[in-house]
Amino acid sequence: MGSVVDADDPPGLPADEPLWCHSFDTALGRCGVVWSRLGLVASLLPDASPQRLQRRHPGAVLTDELPAPVQHAVQGIRALLGGEMRDLRDVVLDERGIPAFRRQVHALTRAIPPGQTRTYGEIAAALGQPGAARAVGRAEGENPFAPIVPCHRVMGAGGEPTGFSAPGGIQTKRRLLLIEARAAGQLAGDQQALF
Repeated sequence: MGSVVDADDPPGLPADEPLWCHSFDTALGRCGVVWSRLGLVASLLPDASPQRLQRRHPGAVLTDELPAPVQHAVQGIRALLGGEMRDLRDVVLDERGIPAFRRQVHALTRAIPPGQTRTYGEIAAALGQPGAARAVGRAEGENPFAPIVPCHRVMGAGGEPTGFSAPGGIQTKRRLLLIEARAAGQLAGDQQALF
């Protein structure tokens, strides 16, 4: 498990790096995004009031003027939380300062399609570190990009929804999974007729 932590992790965002933030309504509540000139630095699930965004990112300037890539991200988040099958893998992230192991976990998590799940152990095995399930769990718990990096799709052993650091905890995780299952037609009442 020693390879989980990188001694030469990249430096974080420079202190004078300009950041912007935006808070917006979704079917799940008020979400938010924070971005730099290179991509999204964070996305927050409800309740992401403007005050919460600026508490978490004190230097960020609150704005309603969104560059096209940020508009795309906001529209994708709204659609996903509104029940549409949406894959947010094309949203550009600014992962400066995030350790290599966590970036690898983010990449594998982003590859999980809406309506599907993986376990922490499966992610660890895919990283070539089958004993690192707990480290994967910690990395998911520190994910600053929910739901763009869909950590809600990663379960504990046996497929149990465990741990979720967003407001509402496991209840929010279950709600996100239910929204995606319904969008994928996986709930019996939502499936199309066979004949």
